[in-house]
Amino acid sequence: MYLYSFEKLEVWQDARQLVKKMYLLTKQFPVEERFGLSAQIQRATVSVMSNIAEGVSRSTVKEKCRFIEISFGSLMEVLSQLYMTFDLEYISEQQFTETKANIDK
Repeated sequence: MYLYSFEKLEVWQDARQLVKKMYLLTKQFPVEERFGLSAQIQRATVSVMSNIAEGVSRSTVKEKCRFIEISFGSLMEVLSQLYMTFDLEYISEQQFTETKANIDK
């Protein structure tokens, strides 16, 4: 099976794992957050992974850098939302610490 260049990147693979982790984490949020914080976290996390893939496919360094910047911005959005979920007691301190470590990586 052919692998595209982004599929070979460790950072893309890490982002893919983060998406899975965040989807599983947001599953435990209260039902009333389904269209709020849960959906926002999921969209932002998917954006991290997607923008890495899209950036790698761009032809100029300037374009590649721009998509990586967008991806990083989405990652910081996820981190900010992770703090909110901890403050609202939707996740435990251990879940927060583990997920933040994934983000830091």
